[in-house]
Amino acid sequence: MEVEDEAFVLSARAHGDTGAVVELLTEQHGRRAAYVAGGASRRMRPFLQPGAKVVAELRARTSDQLGSARLEPVGEGPAALFDDPLALTGLSAAAAVAQGALPEREPHPGAFYAFEALMTAFAVPEVWPAIFVRFEAGLLEDLGFGLDLSRCASTGSMDDLVWVSPRTGRAVSRDAGAPYADKLLPLPPFMLGAQAGLGEGDVKAGLDLTGHFLEQFVFHALNKPLPPARVWMIDKLGEAGRL
Repeated sequence: MEVEDEAFVLSARAHGDTGAVVELLTEQHGRRAAYVAGGASRRMRPFLQPGAKVVAELRARTSDQLGSARLEPVGEGPAALFDDPLALTGLSAAAAVAQGALPEREPHPGAFYAFEALMTAFAVPEVWPAIFVRFEAGLLEDLGFGLDLSRCASTGSMDDLVWVSPRTGRAVSRDAGAPYADKLLPLPPFMLGAQAGLGEGDVKAGLDLTGHFLEQFVFHALNKPLPPARVWMIDKLGEAGRL
């Protein structure tokens, strides 16, 4: 097997004296792990940071074998975020969520494009936490667990949708959900359309919402908790008054 694809680095760990095993989110070939010769070198280290974009040449004897990769960097990668510790925290969380949620060797181009959009958003401090929520919602959809926020699950109404059923992921209107408000998840308006804007508490509500379904439908099935990097990001966003 030999393929070439654009990819984002999700993680890298040392392997042997000079190499590294790198987890990649490729555009057309899904999440892939590969051995990179010389990956522990000072020259290669900047290209193996989470969020670095590369062109990867992947080779393996068989499709299910850990193969090797040759990487060529594309653009400046995450270096532009080094002066923004909060954005770097978000980047680490996004990489951990993608690596933990996506099955290996299964094409998910939608996840790649969502990650790419989030990487661009990290340059805008006021925007990226909400885009992170959309990234996780897109990841759920790409995995087959998309939220249905188009109309009320009870009445079919498309108006005044303010809650989501924690069991089905379907939206619920204010009137229909009022008797069960303590059992429903708040639906922040920005998840219904970009024109809604952001209010206080909206980012936290969005992260609670996507976190609930990632945990219920994805990580629980894998017998794993939500990534600690995501928990750390939420703590730091709270300390910064960004939730």
